[in-house]
Amino acid sequence: MTARGGAGAKGPGARGKRSGERDGTGLRSVAGQVFALEALIALLVIAAAVFVTFYQARNDTERDARVRSLAVAEAFAKAPGVDAALVAPDPTAELQKRAEETRRATGVDFIAVLSPDGVRYTDSQPELIGRKATGDLNRAVVDGESYTELFRGAPNDAVRAVVPVVNDQGKIVGMVTSGVEVENITDAVQERLPLLIGAAGGALVLAVGGAALVSRRLRRQTHGLGPAEMTRMKEHHEAVLHAVREGVLIVGPDRRLLLANDEARRLLGLTADMERQHVSELGLDARTVELLESGRSATDEVHRAGDRLLAVSVRPTLPAGRESGCVMTMRDTTELAALTGRAAVARGRLQLLYEAGVRIGTTLEVVRTAEELAEVAVPRFADFATVELLEPVLRGEEPPPSSPATTEMRRTALSGLRPDQPLQPVGDTIRFDVPSTPMATALSAGHAMVQAELASAEGWREQDPEGAAQALAYGMHSLLTVPLLARGVVLGMANFWRADTPEPFGEEDLSFAEELAARAAVAIDNARRFTREHAMAVTLQRSLLPRVLPEQSAVEVAYRYLPAKAGVGGDWFDVIPLPGARVALVVGDVVGHGLHAAATMGRLRTAVHNFSTLDVPPDELLGHLDELTGRIDDRESEGQDGEARRREEGITGATCLYAIYDPASGRCTVASAGHPGPALVWPDGRVEFPELSPGLPLGLGLGDAPFEATELLLPEGSKLVLFTDGLLEDRGRDLDTGLGLLRSTLARPDRSPEQTCADALATLLSPTPRDDIALLVARTRLLDRERIAEWEVARHPSAVSPVRNAAAAKLSEWGLDGLAFTAELVLSELITNAVRYGADPVRVRLLHDRTLICEVSDGSSTSPHLRHAAATDEGGRGLYLVAQYAERWGTRYGRRGKTIWAELRVGADDAEPVVPAVPDLDALEDLAW
Repeated sequence: MTARGGAGAKGPGARGKRSGERDGTGLRSVAGQVFALEALIALLVIAAAVFVTFYQARNDTERDARVRSLAVAEAFAKAPGVDAALVAPDPTAELQKRAEETRRATGVDFIAVLSPDGVRYTDSQPELIGRKATGDLNRAVVDGESYTELFRGAPNDAVRAVVPVVNDQGKIVGMVTSGVEVENITDAVQERLPLLIGAAGGALVLAVGGAALVSRRLRRQTHGLGPAEMTRMKEHHEAVLHAVREGVLIVGPDRRLLLANDEARRLLGLTADMERQHVSELGLDARTVELLESGRSATDEVHRAGDRLLAVSVRPTLPAGRESGCVMTMRDTTELAALTGRAAVARGRLQLLYEAGVRIGTTLEVVRTAEELAEVAVPRFADFATVELLEPVLRGEEPPPSSPATTEMRRTALSGLRPDQPLQPVGDTIRFDVPSTPMATALSAGHAMVQAELASAEGWREQDPEGAAQALAYGMHSLLTVPLLARGVVLGMANFWRADTPEPFGEEDLSFAEELAARAAVAIDNARRFTREHAMAVTLQRSLLPRVLPEQSAVEVAYRYLPAKAGVGGDWFDVIPLPGARVALVVGDVVGHGLHAAATMGRLRTAVHNFSTLDVPPDELLGHLDELTGRIDDRESEGQDGEARRREEGITGATCLYAIYDPASGRCTVASAGHPGPALVWPDGRVEFPELSPGLPLGLGLGDAPFEATELLLPEGSKLVLFTDGLLEDRGRDLDTGLGLLRSTLARPDRSPEQTCADALATLLSPTPRDDIALLVARTRLLDRERIAEWEVARHPSAVSPVRNAAAAKLSEWGLDGLAFTAELVLSELITNAVRYGADPVRVRLLHDRTLICEVSDGSSTSPHLRHAAATDEGGRGLYLVAQYAERWGTRYGRRGKTIWAELRVGADDAEPVVPAVPDLDALEDLAW
């Protein structure tokens, strides 16, 4: 700690340490040292006592084990029949049971009977019987001595006793050993350890508590300081008291002077021999004497001392309720009084500049920024303030660099003490045609100008005689005008007027006005540039969004798009008609604002349009879009500055929600790439937020989490509401609160999509949205079942004609006889192809919508290709004929198989296309693709 803290000895740690010393808690204080010493001594004594007691207990336990082991061994060795058993043919059979019973009865860990050469006849571990005991046994075998020892070896360390067994003839016929294992001795000692530690802890607590009481008493007497600190404090007290530029008097309870520092003697004219005199004998002012004798407190009271004015403060030296002296401090304010007025003005100007930096430029709107400048200046600097800006600046354009263009401006802001002012209102054109006016002079000079007396401003009066006369009659008497300059270019100008304030503007006001105008000009220029970029981004955004929704019969659609006030973002929506009378509904959001976000949105919208022509499910389309986004980001990251450009211009962070609705079945398939799911409003007004697999935002890569599609079955009249998060989130509202408000707004049955859009924005839109808002409301429709015809087709050439004839009958029923030939031709070609080259099942479906849609589905994934047959080819013209007769055609793949579709224009007046002569329809069935 010392090594690491050495370099920072003057930091906060050092201050904290000195604070601890003053509180008496540091070890450098006398009280702290005494406490630490007593606690240390107590700790050492208790630790020594615990150590001695522990080892004494261990020795006592070991000694007890020796005595007990020797007594058991001697008792067993001298037991009747033991000597005879040792010379018997099988000593183990006669002695093992007796030895174990004796061991259990006496509580020793083992009893072993040995032969004279040390081989075990009995043992508590039977596997050791027959094995020779280890250790030196000569004392028992040779000398016939009984003894105890601390044995260390196999099988266990133990305190054991060895006793020879002597027969009636005095011959040693064997030995008996018994003992207690060292491990059990240690366990017995450790059982006493908690009690020993508890007793030691109690003793330590008592010792430390006693030391704390002694230290506390000592701390009170020494105030927590040691001798060195007390001496140093006295020296510092003396040095500070006589060096400060503030007079100090200390008066005792008897109102006699105890101490006066050098500054007090100088200010009051006191001499060194005046100490111990009564305050009334010091020659002080009567008010000062009365204050010292009263014993009351005072703060910055002004008292006279000769020709000086002193600011006097008095505080008692002891707490209230006790007879106390007092301390009086004083400082000379004679010169300060003369500077107070100017200092107050300067302080006010600095405060006003600070407020201007906070209040001007809060909205990035040119007009509002000019209004903030006028509001800041009134009334603390001027009685009236006007701001005029050039017309290009108001539109967000670059201001003209030439000076003649600056002679005409638009009044943008006006603020004043009274509403009945004579100045031209906001919106008027202000001209400075006369070069000698203060405004024209300031513009040509490029800095602020003061007209202290307006009545003498001939140029100003010549510019507008009638208006000048009204202003002078109103009381306008002084003007300060300053051009608003940013990057060396004039944006406009600010004029400050005084009417009620009697003092005119002076030269000292110029620097303040220029500083104020400079800050405002920067804010106005920022707002102007933001206005230009915002206008460009809005124009780009709106040009990239759909202007007119395509005609389709699947849903009734209404939409809203609102750019953010702080900057256009990358929100978009789309309605894309798909084959089979289906429709795709799309919303997306690009992270960020400005031109780049709008351009990125256009790229993604174009990509979605292109991928939608593949007619793949929503999850597959998002997979293609994610892959394309990743490739774009990878290409933009190439090069030396690629990573920075990717961070700035990459698409990563975009989200998209793609839904396909089929009016023939009422099924809606939805997939999301990190975008909030839609709201579903049932015809009875119930509102649900279906759970979708959210997926990752575009550009992050699919990895192990591919996009997943969710299928919904929607009754007719349901509303599918797609939106971006800007609709829900705002400064004072989180996502859950926004969802709750949206739910309550949508839960209104019998509302059209247009009314639903209006209700949602009225409830959720804030005055200044932080993010773009895209809202798309689609009310579902179902195709009339009478306008849908379906047939199963057997995979045999003979099955084509019946289906073709049934289709012709259905067209006649629908009143489409004019399309019969074309429809039969298209169906013949498509069905024949499915029968010959497809797989079961083969189905045919006719949809009568805005167009006649012919669909032939089969279980094969092989797609036909359009080709031009040669004159000698017998086949290959079928798909060419379909392409010529159909408005458009294509292939759609499903989970199993494919669907080939063709759309025919509905209209009796439509002329059939000119195609090569074809054989009859039955003959077409024999043609190959």
